[in-house]
Amino acid sequence: MLQTFRFAAIVGLTVSASMLSLPAASHDFSVGDIEIGHPWARLAPASAPVVGGYLTLTNTGAQSDTLIGGTTAAAERVEIHEMRIEDGVARMRPLRDGQEIWPGTSVELEPGGTHLMFVNPVRALSEGERFEVTLAFAQAGDVTVEFVVQKGPGDEAGQGTEHEGHAP
Repeated sequence: MLQTFRFAAIVGLTVSASMLSLPAASHDFSVGDIEIGHPWARLAPASAPVVGGYLTLTNTGAQSDTLIGGTTAAAERVEIHEMRIEDGVARMRPLRDGQEIWPGTSVELEPGGTHLMFVNPVRALSEGERFEVTLAFAQAGDVTVEFVVQKGPGDEAGQGTEHEGHAP
């Protein structure tokens, strides 16, 4: 019995120690009072003229801040877009003034809503690939974050993306 307990303890310690060397499943960043959670880009066909980017922005400060843009070597430009249903038709438009994040709130940049658009990617991005994007905030300043390319919700079921047939 004591030998079984020792064996279980050794195995438990070995597994725990090996997990410490694994990278974190999520990747989060921050700048000033803004926390940036799990930036990801949707896997897109090689010929796609745009790629959607998503993340969570949380403002832990006492003043509002605004995501005003970004840059990346992975695409010609980065735009902030909003998708709305107007008269039963989905319409997408750039948010020229950026995305405001009120104090003590979180904003989800997500498929089907407000999101980043990487316009004219320089090459096809593969699943699991990571690329850097520098995000610019009006108050907090610039921060470089890492986006990971992954399939989005519904991609397995053959559903399209909000950018199908979209030209920059």
